[in-house]
Amino acid sequence: MFDFQKLNVYQKAKAYNFEITDLLETVHFDRHIVDQLKRASFSIMLNIAEGTSRYSSKDKRNFFIISRGSAFECVAILEFLFESNKINEKTYENLLSKLEEISKMLYALIKNLE
Repeated sequence: MFDFQKLNVYQKAKAYNFEITDLLETVHFDRHIVDQLKRASFSIMLNIAEGTSRYSSKDKRNFFIISRGSAFECVAILEFLFESNKINEKTYENLLSKLEEISKMLYALIKNLE
């Protein structure tokens, strides 16, 4: 098992990514939104994984910062989808709460590497 697979934040990011994938397969969105949301949600977990492979704290921290930025990007996309009535409030709140938890966990990792 790789180190990143042991991280709770990685497991939560992966679960979030599966939920996004399911949403994008069941609801028709503009292809640009689909592409951007797929890439941003995937980026969260991939940057966590890549960050754990780095030797220096500074390098690890940088990847965790990028991962957190991708979570914020997902929030902005989901907010747009909710406000344009493309997703319902329950879906929006569910995904938003997962991103908030992931963001807080990443923030803690980032702070521990300062």
